[in-house]
Amino acid sequence: MLTDVWRKSLYDQRRALVGWTASIVGVVLLYAAMWPSVRNQPSLSDFLDKMPEAFRSLFASAGADMSTPAGYIQIELLSFMAPALLIVYAVGQGSTAIAGEEDHHTIDLLMGAPVSRATVLLQKALALVLGTAFLAAATGLALVAEGWLFDLSLPVRGVLAAMVHLTGLCLVFGGVALAIGAATGHAGLARGAAAALVVVTYLVNGLGPMVSWLEPVQKLSPFYQYSAHDPLRTGMSYPALLVSVVTFLVLVAVGVWGFARRDLRG
Repeated sequence: MLTDVWRKSLYDQRRALVGWTASIVGVVLLYAAMWPSVRNQPSLSDFLDKMPEAFRSLFASAGADMSTPAGYIQIELLSFMAPALLIVYAVGQGSTAIAGEEDHHTIDLLMGAPVSRATVLLQKALALVLGTAFLAAATGLALVAEGWLFDLSLPVRGVLAAMVHLTGLCLVFGGVALAIGAATGHAGLARGAAAALVVVTYLVNGLGPMVSWLEPVQKLSPFYQYSAHDPLRTGMSYPALLVSVVTFLVLVAVGVWGFARRDLRG
């Protein structure tokens, strides 16, 4: 099983993935259960309109209508909570993919298997992709199934598109943590740097339309590629997905390069 690094990585995460899935299903259930009590409340839309522009830009998607199922889920779940949860998972797994093996003194055992460093990192990246996609799929299934229970009718194709874009967003930050952890061997540094990048790019995307000097770089934010095209209502944006995929692949390549040049002795 040591030669199937991706499979062993997922096997080691099995309990954590169960816990993450249960938590996500519970969060979605909470928001779905609240829908019947808010759908006929026009005051909520009025409240959003009266919010300060900066706050609305950061925490409420432009053009989203709280009185519709898609607008409600976009504002309450997909704008902040769902990305936050899955990014925490992706960054955590990415930062410990290699650095965690070193912290637990299992890297020698892993390197003793008949696999190259590049293969190890690539399979760790595959495990990151599969784990993140699994949680995004669980989120999407929960939205459709639990939404049906509470008359929260969401377009299945729109939910699929939103989950694909969400996976791409999380993999970008997971890739940052993976590359830094592999290149330095420090999981804490990898988590901290990725977390700082999450905050900076979130602010750039949210404040870009209001701050003239941020507007030119807004489209560089992974959050722009995730939400600017409103995938829940309009479907997938293949150019945006391509940006996320290419960014992740570049980060994996950086991780391979950095890991190959490190001295793991001592």
